[in-house]
Amino acid sequence: MAEYKFRPLTEWNEIPVEEMRRRAAAFADQMGRRRTVRDFADRPLPRDLIENCLRAAGSAPSGANMQPWHFAVVTDKSMKSRIREAAEKVEKEFYSRRAPEYWLKDLEALGTNEQKEHLDKAAALIVIFARKHEVEQDGSIQKHYYINESVGIATGMLITAVHNAGLVCLTHTPSPMAFLRELLKRPKHETPFLLLAVGYPDSEAKVPDIKKKSVSEISTFFD
Repeated sequence: MAEYKFRPLTEWNEIPVEEMRRRAAAFADQMGRRRTVRDFADRPLPRDLIENCLRAAGSAPSGANMQPWHFAVVTDKSMKSRIREAAEKVEKEFYSRRAPEYWLKDLEALGTNEQKEHLDKAAALIVIFARKHEVEQDGSIQKHYYINESVGIATGMLITAVHNAGLVCLTHTPSPMAFLRELLKRPKHETPFLLLAVGYPDSEAKVPDIKKKSVSEISTFFD
């Protein structure tokens, strides 16, 4: 277990309240323009762009600072095709046999089905893995804490970073997802958490005309 020395906080500087308000409003407006996109352009991305998005995600807080995540970035066309083939196989089982009727009805409104063309076309597939523990050099095991919470926060920050960079993405959670660990040859103590398709939107991409809930609908203040 690592031992930390403590030092003064130098990463934060107080700014005037009005500037804080401006930043908060501008960021909320920017994130309000984020849309989940299913139609991707077949265009590559610079590697450093993806790396900086991952650097932002890796700054997320985590239980005991264990950082229990691993990001597998797939840009190789043949591997993307293999992932699509495996994903569509489990998705076909889900849509035809496993999904309850009410779920299928909700998904139908968004136009989703077992066909996952985006897995071939998106510039990058980022598979987020949750790491149950670390294996130290001497073979001992260092446990991780609040794994799903920590990886969920990092994933949210990754999605935010992707949008901030001017790209689009699509979250995908095929069930089960064990095939991702097998295809990408990740160790058994890593569990696939989410598959994120990242890239440019197709020039003819369309998105559902949906609305987000207002602040009053999603929050309660105790003043």
